[in-house]
Amino acid sequence: MTALRYILFFSYSFIILIGWMSGVPFILWLVFTIFDFGNIDQIFAILAAIGTSLNFIKSKNNPAVILLSFAFMLSPLISRMIQVPIEAFDYLAFQMPLGIYIVTHLILFIIK
Repeated sequence: MTALRYILFFSYSFIILIGWMSGVPFILWLVFTIFDFGNIDQIFAILAAIGTSLNFIKSKNNPAVILLSFAFMLSPLISRMIQVPIEAFDYLAFQMPLGIYIVTHLILFIIK
């Protein structure tokens, strides 16, 4: 169970967002966006930080906490996918870690 949580966190961290010049790991984008005041993405970055911390709290085996964490962590990705054309996410450095993250979170929810 703990190993799945680490896989979930690392796959989430290794999602790469391709920018104008180079790719940025999603976790760095989240950290910098939390401190980008006046930006709508700041709200989603804070939700993702809360969702990440929910994975490591004492009641982490509660299905409601797992589902809430999943929704919070997925919210900045969905927001980003709405803001940018969907074709901009057609690369394996985004799709593979995102797929691993989603599958791992679903496995955690099912085996709870």
